[in-house]
Amino acid sequence: MRTTLVAGNWKMNGSREMCNELINELVHTLDGKCKAEVAVCPPYIYLADAARALKGSEIRLGAQSLCAEESGAFTGEIAASMLQDFDCSYVIVGHSERRLLYGEDDTLVARKFMAALKSELSPILCIGESLEEREKGLTEQVVERQLRAVLDVVGIESFSRAVVAYEPVWAIGTGRTATLDQAQVVHAQVRGMLAEEDVTIADSVRIIYGGSVKGANAAELFAMHDIDGGLIGGASLKAGSFIEICMAAG
Repeated sequence: MRTTLVAGNWKMNGSREMCNELINELVHTLDGKCKAEVAVCPPYIYLADAARALKGSEIRLGAQSLCAEESGAFTGEIAASMLQDFDCSYVIVGHSERRLLYGEDDTLVARKFMAALKSELSPILCIGESLEEREKGLTEQVVERQLRAVLDVVGIESFSRAVVAYEPVWAIGTGRTATLDQAQVVHAQVRGMLAEEDVTIADSVRIIYGGSVKGANAAELFAMHDIDGGLIGGASLKAGSFIEICMAAG
């Protein structure tokens, strides 16, 4: 039985005060009362504050990206081992904003995925198509290419410690959401690809959905057979909205 995962991606938002206030409210409201596993991924600079606020809580801490290298002359980058120092459990890899705005290609995403695993972090691998690709009927090919790029490097066994997040780029921060059927079809495709390598691992991997998830649609999305939670953007910045989504799981 797969446990629903709801992870909040704060992106480049927030302040030190907001970080502490938001996490304190989440801990107070969700600990011991939520059936889902919950994680928050604040900006790097607030990881220390978040780690302190989450100490003793059931809520997990994650980061928004990492460097593919272990250490060295990589100004501005953050190594997986550094994330370990702050008790991070998860790290987002291959988010569409990293791919589109910072030129991270499939090869680099695969290397980052591997770096996370080496430091015993659970990567949340983001995959998904643009609006143009969907309109051209290329969703299946894009998702397969992005997933295959990682599978071919790390192997199916590595996915027993990973999460896959399907995020249609056209639905991120736009208010548009894939229909239940659209989301389920792609999630089933991803699970099917993994099952071609190992059925047991495919059945256990959590595949979560990202793309304008809100309290109003979370329960229906999470009820779909192959949707195991959500990677939440804007709605994770407001305690009430994020709590509503978390409580919809289960």
